[in-house]
Amino acid sequence: MSNESFPQEPEQAVDLQRRRMLQSSGLAIAFLWLGGTGAASAMMSARRQPGDTAAAMADGNPPFAPNAFIRVDSEGPVRLVMPSVEMGQGIYTGCCMLLAEELGVGLDQIKLEHSPPSDELYGIPALGGQITGGSTSTRATWSVLREAGAVARSMLVSAAAVQWHVDPATCVVDRGVVHHPPSGRSASFNKLADTAGRLPMPDKVVLTDPKDFKLIGKPIRRVDASDKVKGATQFGIDVRVPGMKVATVMACPTFNGKLASIDDQATRKLPGVVDVLRLDNAVAVVGEHFWAAKKGMDALVIEWNRGENANLTTRQLQDAIADSARNGKGIVARDDGERPQGTLVQSEYQSPMLAHATMEPMNCTVHVSHDQCEIWTGTQVPMRAAQQAAKITGLPEEKILLHNQYLGGGFGRRLETDWVEQAVTLAKQVPYPLKVVWTREEDIRQDHMRPMYHDVISAVVDANGRPLWFGYRTSGGSVLARFAPGAMGKDGLDSDAVECVVQLPYDIPKARVEWIRHDMPPGIIVGWWRGVGPTHNLFVVESFLDELAHHANKDPLEFRRSLLQKNARALGVLNLAAEKIGWGAQPLPQRVGRGIALGEPFGSHVCVIVETEVTPQGEVRLRKVVAAIDVGIAVNTSSIEAQVQGGVLFGLSAALYSGLTIKHGAVEQGNFNDYRVLRINEAPVVEVHRVVNAEPPGGLGEVGTAIAAPALANAIFAATGVRLYQLPVDRDLLVQNPAALKSVASAAATAGREIA
Repeated sequence: MSNESFPQEPEQAVDLQRRRMLQSSGLAIAFLWLGGTGAASAMMSARRQPGDTAAAMADGNPPFAPNAFIRVDSEGPVRLVMPSVEMGQGIYTGCCMLLAEELGVGLDQIKLEHSPPSDELYGIPALGGQITGGSTSTRATWSVLREAGAVARSMLVSAAAVQWHVDPATCVVDRGVVHHPPSGRSASFNKLADTAGRLPMPDKVVLTDPKDFKLIGKPIRRVDASDKVKGATQFGIDVRVPGMKVATVMACPTFNGKLASIDDQATRKLPGVVDVLRLDNAVAVVGEHFWAAKKGMDALVIEWNRGENANLTTRQLQDAIADSARNGKGIVARDDGERPQGTLVQSEYQSPMLAHATMEPMNCTVHVSHDQCEIWTGTQVPMRAAQQAAKITGLPEEKILLHNQYLGGGFGRRLETDWVEQAVTLAKQVPYPLKVVWTREEDIRQDHMRPMYHDVISAVVDANGRPLWFGYRTSGGSVLARFAPGAMGKDGLDSDAVECVVQLPYDIPKARVEWIRHDMPPGIIVGWWRGVGPTHNLFVVESFLDELAHHANKDPLEFRRSLLQKNARALGVLNLAAEKIGWGAQPLPQRVGRGIALGEPFGSHVCVIVETEVTPQGEVRLRKVVAAIDVGIAVNTSSIEAQVQGGVLFGLSAALYSGLTIKHGAVEQGNFNDYRVLRINEAPVVEVHRVVNAEPPGGLGEVGTAIAAPALANAIFAATGVRLYQLPVDRDLLVQNPAALKSVASAAATAGREIA
């Protein structure tokens, strides 16, 4: 292990027959995720699959299509059909690098294509379907795309050897050209494609030795960066189809409410308004363009049947979930036996509901005809979206044509299909292509929000403050029970609810972990949010670790070190982060503090240290963040830095400002004025330092988000002595002298009245 360069690995020979057997052993996991829907065979493979031929035919019938990912035409570049979707996490670049490394082409020689809906060809084994989420993309494609490239390279070299009557071992590949140095002959992949397409698949291929990597492990500029800078990238919201009209929608603001009536006379008189469409719980205004639709919506007179949740409040939800955490019957995820004797330390934490607030609000363009439904949108679950469209239209799945687009942020929101279902339902009512665009307010208020949680956490400590036993009771809703019910444990356990808690990085002899399922009232739909279970669990666990350090009168760094002597990788990121920030090297100014948080989410190891200042008025100013990350083998080091920086800022933003509140049964927030995010002048410098080793790749896209909040909360405690048990940060708790501040505010208000 080092912090500078990768160690070398021996040359790897991959037996594809054996790999297929190993992949098949994972089908049980896939079946669980899909809940027994019949798509349990979802499994990406470097070998030809039964559906490959039909997919290649639909993709122009290229002469060389050895698997679901690679297309080599007689003319033009190599095409890579992407198994994952791009939503800012840089996976398109990473996948290009994996393929190019083994295939022997440059990144500039690859053309990217969004994959069509297909669980069979593009299903992620760990997720059991064509799903981009859970920080699984690199882990899922690391072996498969490298093997796919090696298989294609082997077949193309064999094609050249057949034509030239030479030994394939005497040929070399460089930038999409096969060379035979002894005879001086060369042929491009395009010229070899037809012959290669008729050759049998090799049983074994040899992967590139890491010491010979030309791309993997290097800082590479993203392949989509240029088009995004120029504004040439097409996101779902950019789609334009001939004859298309544009609609915006408004659903009942209260959960589970319905549309009672509308008066659309004024709306229909406005220029550019085309139609007014109704759904059971929503209304849509169609216009020649979005502004006409928006103005038409503003002119509608709508009456809602607000239903059973008309008087629902945040306080009611908080009280109910707190009662569940304290008194509910838990499902045991871990129990190491009787609790030992010692001093009991206990606390309770609460986390709010959160919106995803992606930069690109929900949108979908649909054209429904008598024998076909064509969809243009950006989704993390293409196959699910197509299946839902088939159910709504009554058409067979093969008549649903879904064109996936770049996603302007996902964060788990686009794992859902509700906006696609709504757009398809509306498009059935009209003869023309219909683009449905949600406003920012609709996007936040109708979100499938991150669940609310309440946690009771405790520990038994010895005379020196060292924990002997750890207890955790977490209460919250289950996304998994709705999204993939077959993946729930046989006793009803949602594994996501206790992730990063069942297995702690620390050496604590005994633990008991329980989850109390607490479903929200009807109509409140909870969904995956960036970082999923670890984001909430690590806030609680790492805040409480700091409490234990304080109780033991120990430095938070040394306290963690003492519990990590059996965990070299976790200790490695802890020490690296502490070294880079200069922990303890010199005293900090008054009301400036540093907070540590450490975790092992998504198969990676991470430590973040936040340095913050809290003003006497209670404002939190982020001064600096240092992150140490161990993700195993790096694919694109630039992406690692970018994803950790972005994830940390996303997590800090939520901890400081974000939270959805309910009043009269509706979400109160609607835009970035009241659902705040960090602004550029508030964002700190985020240093990222990487532990380098040869371990298999871990997840990355959600790691920084999952660990940010506890590091901030611990820094605030170090600066003020105030422990935060609830998010977002309550600045009133941080005021240095509340009485004096109140007096100043009162004087200012009086002066204002006198001036007026």
